[in-house]
Parts: sequence; C-alpha cells; structure tokens
Amino acid sequence: MASESDAGGGSILSHSELDGQIERLKRRENLTEKEIRVLCSQAKEILSKEENMHTVPAPVTVVGDIHGQFYDLLELFRIAGDAPNTNFVFLGDYVDRGYYSVECATLVVLLKTRFPSRVCLLRGNHESRQITQVYGFYDECLRKFGTAEVWLEFVEVFDYLPLAASVAGKIFCPHAGLSPSIDTVDQLQGLSRKQEVPHEGPICDLVWSDPDDNMGWGISPRGAGYTFGPDITEQFNHNNGFNFVVRAHQLVMEGFQWAHPNLCVTVFSAPNYCYRCGNQAAIMLVDENMNHSFIRYDASPERGDKDRRRVPDYFL
Repeated sequence: MASESDAGGGSILSHSELDGQIERLKRRENLTEKEIRVLCSQAKEILSKEENMHTVPAPVTVVGDIHGQFYDLLELFRIAGDAPNTNFVFLGDYVDRGYYSVECATLVVLLKTRFPSRVCLLRGNHESRQITQVYGFYDECLRKFGTAEVWLEFVEVFDYLPLAASVAGKIFCPHAGLSPSIDTVDQLQGLSRKQEVPHEGPICDLVWSDPDDNMGWGISPRGAGYTFGPDITEQFNHNNGFNFVVRAHQLVMEGFQWAHPNLCVTVFSAPNYCYRCGNQAAIMLVDENMNHSFIRYDASPERGDKDRRRVPDYFL
C-alpha cells in the first residue's frame, strides 16, 4: 500500500496494489480515507489526459446508471465479465439513491486506474457537488468515514470525467443527451470541462437533456437541459458520422428502450431502482463488427446490510 507520507498524492499505486484493493472492495471492505486520497490523485492524472469525447474501440460493453447499487454492479460484472477481459463504457451516475455509493464510486475509479485503456468513465448529472449533497452520496461519506474528505476527493475526480464517448467513431455516448450549443464533435472537444456542472450551457445539456417524441428542442421538465426530437438526433448523427446515440439518465422498465427508433436508445443499469421500482436493467454489447445487442438482467439476490428505513422517496 502507499505509505501515509505519500497519501497527499505523491505515490503511484502499482498494479498489484490496485488488484488487491479491487479484491478487497468486492469483499465489501472499503478502502481507507488515505487510500482513497492516493487513488483519486492517480485517477485525476489519467483522466486529465483524455479528451472531452473519449474514443474507444469495439468490442465494448456500454453501462447505464448504477446509482449506488453495489451488489447489482457486481452482478453486472458476473454477466458481462470483468475488465480487462471486457472493455467498458460507463455512462455516469455511479452515486446517489442507492446505499453503496462509496463502494460503487471507489470500484469504478479503481477499475479506471488499473485498466485505463479498457475502462471509460463518463460524467453524469449526479457526478456533481450540488446533486450529491441532496441525493445521498455526501451523507453516506459522512456516515461511513466521519468526515467529508472522501466526498471531496471524489467530487474533484468527477470534474475530470469526460463528457461523452465515441465507439469507433460510429456510436455517440453521452450521459443524457444533446445540446443546442453543440452541432459538431469539434465544438464538444473545445469545451473546458474541469469544473462543477453548470446550471446551463452545453456541459449541463450533455448530462441533463432527454429525447422526446416532439420535433425540435423543448423545455425540459427537469429544470435543466432540454428535450430534443428525432429530427435533432438525426441531424446530429448525420453531421458527425454517427449511426446512433446511446445514453442513460432515464429509468426504463425493460432496461433499454429506443426513444428515437434506430437513432437514440436509453440504457439503464440499476435493476429494481431505489429497491422498489421493479424494473429490469440492461447493458449494450457492441461486437468487433459494430453489431449491437442488449442483455437484460434482474436485481442481484444479494442485498447486503442495507437499512430499509432509509429507502429514498425520489425517482427522477
């Protein structure tokens, strides 16, 4: 392990140390505050070298919202395989609402740090200071560590997360959707992303917007981002050479759903969301020939020691 004297960020975790931490976490042993500090420092160094839209090769598995459901995340790996044998694009929303946001955030950051070319982590609307102080991650850090230091370390990492991914230049992967401020990938690449998610503008839109049946741009009922119609998606795909958009951000009961047929699909990877929605989850597989398919799955039978009195009452 990195020594205490190195915990400010000067240490580099070896592959064997990272492997050991991944195994500990899968046994539900949280890392220490000092270990998380070193991990987050190393993760920021890796993420700082990635563009706003990170290009990944096929084959790859695309994962939607996780929302602190750690046992369901482990179930996902049982179904999809583990890195580095499986390549992953995670579309964001690792934290909040579930009971194990610390474990989920730690595991995905560990995997990114250990296998940087095999794991792509994107930013969701919940990877922000404001949202995590309302929907659970901040309070969970206080409860599990006694201070806000771990929360502060992770939200700094969140500022470095890319805003989108491209699978071989043919599939566009944002957390949520499109923006009236972004017509081309070049405009996306030109944004300055290392900041808290703004209340408006293109970064906000990428993590908040939703597809809609109505044509054109609309006012979002969420109070952030926009709704965008199939004409918007078709034009964006045409302008940038994409076949379709895959995004997360919305609960869909069967795990995935085509919002705009053959143009935009929603993938949601938190089964039985909030431990009571009864939905299936899904992941999207893209093979080496760019053929895509979906795997649906149910919640893990393992639930851990969650406190049922803390069941959240929000479903956005």
